Amino acid sequence: MSHNCKDTEETVVRSEQEESLRQRSFIAMNQQLLQAKVQSGGRTPRYCLKTFGCQMNEKQSEVVAGIMDEIGYIRTDKEEADIVIYNTCTVRENANLKVYGRLGYLHNLKKQNPSMKIILFGCMMQEKQVVEKIRKDYKFVDLVFGTHNIFTFAELFYQMQQADTQMIEIWDGTDQVVEDLPSERNYSFKSGVNVMFGCNNFCSYCIVPYVRGRERSRKPEAIINEIKKLVADGVVEVMLLGQNVNSYGKTLENPVTFAELLTMVEKIDGLKRIRFMTSHPKDLSDELIQVMAQSKKICHHLHLPLQSGSSRVLKEMNRRYDKEKYLELVKKIRQAIPDISLTTDLIVGFPGETEEDFLETLDVVRQADYDTAFTFIYSRRSGTPAAAKEDQIPEDVVKDRFDRLLALVQEKGRQVSSRFTGTVQEVLVEEESKEKGIFTGRTQYNLLVHFPGNEEMLGTFVNVKLETCKGFYYLGTLAE
Repeated sequence: MSHNCKDTEETVVRSEQEESLRQRSFIAMNQQLLQAKVQSGGRTPRYCLKTFGCQMNEKQSEVVAGIMDEIGYIRTDKEEADIVIYNTCTVRENANLKVYGRLGYLHNLKKQNPSMKIILFGCMMQEKQVVEKIRKDYKFVDLVFGTHNIFTFAELFYQMQQADTQMIEIWDGTDQVVEDLPSERNYSFKSGVNVMFGCNNFCSYCIVPYVRGRERSRKPEAIINEIKKLVADGVVEVMLLGQNVNSYGKTLENPVTFAELLTMVEKIDGLKRIRFMTSHPKDLSDELIQVMAQSKKICHHLHLPLQSGSSRVLKEMNRRYDKEKYLELVKKIRQAIPDISLTTDLIVGFPGETEEDFLETLDVVRQADYDTAFTFIYSRRSGTPAAAKEDQIPEDVVKDRFDRLLALVQEKGRQVSSRFTGTVQEVLVEEESKEKGIFTGRTQYNLLVHFPGNEEMLGTFVNVKLETCKGFYYLGTLAE
């Protein structure tokens, strides 16, 4: 019963409401299967779910966990479980290699426990060569699906349990957004909320549009209703998620801008903080900057990926802005919101990058005053235009540039972040650190703070005096 890659044409037949009801009926059927297992085995089976990749992946994992919990499985962190589920990432080659490495380990576990089930889903599974490799070399994997049909997980899980061979169900795309499925949040007091899926930008190095499909925005009323439910359930902070939130609303019947959506979210009673990511510089509007500046709830933190400081490289990357436009935008944001915390993504070693190009990137880092920057070595992803370029950069050159960039990012980050030293900041307490009695939270500027506290503070806002800046985090004490 091996399923091959499917095209959306034959799959989009049910309305979103019908699909939601259908999946709920499969949850009930899975519950019956599980009850039979518990009766024959004398214990409730366990599942382990591991997520590789971004916050969009974390959000999708919450749906899978919610469905598994509702069926009645018990979650565990240990891979020696009855069911192991990997949500995969493919942004960089390293992410793929990590999954293949883990599969070798799981194979040994499955030899000891043949009834164990292994499930792979997510971005990596949207790559045809990956699916072929799993079909050929990893026959012990039971179920493979992608990013577009995650809402059918209850159905696929039921079919997998009836099947005697590997099941592969990959869709090339979908325009469906199915709401109202169970979800198991990682935190009771904060949550990610998808506002859109997919990406239309086609940056020349990036595989995301190929694995996540075209942009499609959720209806604003559905987003607002989801957030209201979350707030009623104790959530005080939401992170609005999209590959490029600034182009939100363009696919809707009645277009709504991202700034307008933020204004609606702002009005929700009981919600204290609003965050969002990721923002593409080419689409960041004056309207959005104004809404952020006037808002009482939107955090003064903006993640604004630069990728390269060289206008020539940016053109090759198909980013659709240049160095001057980016720096102009930074200036405009800082004028409107003087205390803003800016963070960014940077890529080193893009094909054809010269030393002069690299120095332009260092120049922007010096001028833009980022609180922190996420630095990446260019990863060649097959199927992207950049992968076909002849002028790939030698490894030793890339490594040298990466080290120099990292040193500057850390030095600048320490200088910029230290501006808060001695101030009292409101911190949302997220978890106890590895050190007993020391708790960790975030300021509205997305800065991590470690301070002595107690468990009762989890999920609440406390005032913390920031005493020692350690670069991208602070050590502090509770303010009187």
